[in-house]
Amino acid sequence: MDEEYDVIVLGTGLKECILSGLLSVDRQKVLHMDRNDYYGGESASLNLNQLWTKFRGSDKPPPHLGSSRDYNVDMVPKFMMANGALVRALIHTDVTKYLMFKAVDGSYVYNKGKIHKVPATDIEALKSPLMGIFEKRRAGKFFIYVQNYEEDNPKTHDGLDLTRVSTKELIARYGLDENTIDFIGHALALHRDDAYLNEPALDTVKRMKLYAQSFARFEGGSPYIYPLYGLGELPQAFARLSAVYGGTYMLSKPECKVEFDEEGKVWGVTSDGETAKAKKVVCDPSYLPSKVKKVGKVARAICIMSHPIPNTTSSQSVQIILPQKQLGRESDMYVFCCSHSHNVAPKGKYIAFVSTEAETDRPDIELQPGINLLGPVDEIFFDIYDRFVAVNEPSLDNCFISASYDATTHFETTVQDVLAMYTQITGKVLDLSVDLSAASAAEE
Repeated sequence: MDEEYDVIVLGTGLKECILSGLLSVDRQKVLHMDRNDYYGGESASLNLNQLWTKFRGSDKPPPHLGSSRDYNVDMVPKFMMANGALVRALIHTDVTKYLMFKAVDGSYVYNKGKIHKVPATDIEALKSPLMGIFEKRRAGKFFIYVQNYEEDNPKTHDGLDLTRVSTKELIARYGLDENTIDFIGHALALHRDDAYLNEPALDTVKRMKLYAQSFARFEGGSPYIYPLYGLGELPQAFARLSAVYGGTYMLSKPECKVEFDEEGKVWGVTSDGETAKAKKVVCDPSYLPSKVKKVGKVARAICIMSHPIPNTTSSQSVQIILPQKQLGRESDMYVFCCSHSHNVAPKGKYIAFVSTEAETDRPDIELQPGINLLGPVDEIFFDIYDRFVAVNEPSLDNCFISASYDATTHFETTVQDVLAMYTQITGKVLDLSVDLSAASAAEE
């Protein structure tokens, strides 16, 4: 270990692994360490026994739940947008050859006490029970505008500069009602709150286009894909990739003390009495607690069930977004469900997550609107964890610290953090123009 590296990465969470992979492909010499004896950190994937140990201590899981090793329960479950930045980054590193993806069956939104399929195109909008007949026509026109919009072709702009026009102003032109705006903003454009309404409309239009293009890609019932055996496969795939490029992975490294010189710049990491030298350190917040601050907390419920979520046409995998307004909250709530179809549970069992940015200290009460959609549950575990962001100045100390995972059940916010960190570390913008067919989805 007493060697010099370009970058030392601490923690094998999803963000750290993706960065480690991107840097390895850039021919940087990377040492990747974790204090745990397993991959994944906060975003690890647990079997049934590990899940029980984490939440119930010494108890053993009941036999009717099936074999422990048939479970791969992701602690931070997030679906991937089929054409999104994460899939592009995975293809860029060629890590997709170690992974198999499968399309996600359903994408739903909660509205007036019921769940509805999210319409992604003008044709779907016309069929959707979310809107009345006149609203459907107005929404259809708006969807056509978005589908035809090309940033570098002014003929498609209808005389509007979307870098200056706010989302609220753009939508007002089509006379859409609040309910329609709610599902477009939160379930299609995947905004987490309503701040986007006063921001330039270009971002929302791009997000809607990404949703529609991803939706069209696998002709499934949603724009999302997910790896077989869950996200726990990702860190291991990146470990393989890193090894191909001469990187080194080390688990079970206690302490991992980051060393600084007199000017406060990082120069290495010490573990087990040995020090590896490097001019840059990348890590999750738990490795440098003095350089982060708490900005919120996430409440989540993890449920094991014996049936798919009701009213989702028996979807074996599904996301439901509950927009804040529908619940009288300040942030959205998310429901994620996966099953044997993605090899994360035995046949006949389903894993459901309900998560939100916590606004109280009672996740059992706060998450009830999402839990109520699930129907009967066999087992339920409640958890609340703090969210941290970095407060250091990386240009001064060369420490690059990822933000904690938010409550969303899709990857769009996570990957923005990764891409911003990549630019900070390397001074380059990652080129994501790749051949998307390299991440194929598994056939049924």
